Amino acid sequence: MTSAEVTRRRAMGAGLGALAGVLAGCSGDSGPVRRLRLATGPEGGPYNAFGQALAQAVAASGRRIEIVPVSTAASVNNLRKLDEGSVELALAMADVAEDAVLGRESFPRPTPVTALARVYVNYTHLVVPADGPVRSVKDLAGRPVAAGAAGSGVQVVTERVLRAAGLSGAPGPAAAPASPSAPAPPEAADERPLGLAASVSALREGSVDALFWSGGVPTAALAELAGELPLRFLPLDDYVGPLRERYAPVYTAVTLPAGVYGLTEPVETIGVGNYLMARADVPQDAVRDLLRVVFDRWRDLLREVTAGARLEPRFAISTGEVPLHPGAVAHYRSVYG
Repeated sequence: MTSAEVTRRRAMGAGLGALAGVLAGCSGDSGPVRRLRLATGPEGGPYNAFGQALAQAVAASGRRIEIVPVSTAASVNNLRKLDEGSVELALAMADVAEDAVLGRESFPRPTPVTALARVYVNYTHLVVPADGPVRSVKDLAGRPVAAGAAGSGVQVVTERVLRAAGLSGAPGPAAAPASPSAPAPPEAADERPLGLAASVSALREGSVDALFWSGGVPTAALAELAGELPLRFLPLDDYVGPLRERYAPVYTAVTLPAGVYGLTEPVETIGVGNYLMARADVPQDAVRDLLRVVFDRWRDLLREVTAGARLEPRFAISTGEVPLHPGAVAHYRSVYG
């Protein structure tokens, strides 16, 4: 055998060895990359920011999953997409998620969706110009209000607060007929279906007298607005009890701390959890891989949406009426016992 043949055979052997390594890497624990579409929210919003950060964190992890964020109108829209199968994952506010599971209000039938984790809490903001006429929720009677984008969780919590205050024109739970001598109910607020950017513009221009928003603290768009004109953030703690009585403990009392948005004192308001959701047919191994990334990188993920938040297992598994995905249950048991 000539030296050239020896060299050629060695090269072929090396090539075959490399090919065998590649084939081995494509089998076993690596396998094909599983692509999961994640319904987030409108571009520029916190759900969209969380989704983009999660996609980047998953890509950097080397795990065999890929997250593809999908821009949407947010919670209600997200859960409908999850139900119809146009996405595999979604972000949604806890109250809307429970509505979906129970077949309540926006959902005409129970929707078979699951939770992977409760990831952070939204703070409900009711924002008005400091020199305007609105000093309380009751003052919104007959006034134009930016009530959140159609299909969003903001719109749901806005509607419920206004309903509890007697200022909603939307149908609610059946009530006893009013007596003929009872005073006329207050005029309903004029609810405008506006997303965050449009709400901020409308308040700045004076075409609405108030805006509702549900998000992390601080929300950048509101912090920027507070730097442009004096604002008042109205307390909503009086409505926590009525909402909990009607919708169970998805609503909690939280506080906008002094210092954010230029606040000189804390403002009590309504908190609502945010869930990372999944279709029940998402494979358990993909769910476990995803949750490992979420818990490894939670500081980076939450930095985009809310300051000072932590993600801990006892918090993450508190998903109320929304069942945990079997893969999530397996993950929490394997890691935390």
